Amino acid sequence: MAGAVDCTMKPEDLQKLVAMPMPYGKHKGRVIADLPGNYLAWFAREGFPQGELGRLLQLMHEIDHNGLSELLRPLR
Repeated sequence: MAGAVDCTMKPEDLQKLVAMPMPYGKHKGRVIADLPGNYLAWFAREGFPQGELGRLLQLMHEIDHNGLSELLRPLR
């Protein structure tokens, strides 16, 4: 299945969301936790990239979609 990623969450993933910048595209350089919801939803519709980046984008989409972004505040 194209766009399928391993969505197993690792303990350090939340910290990575607030530290790892988007490596390409319209929002290049912006940390994943600060990506707009419509951009994350686009990936959800079109397919997440492979590897760690895709896994983290999928996790951030779930956090954003479910209104849980406040979970990341203490990590900033």
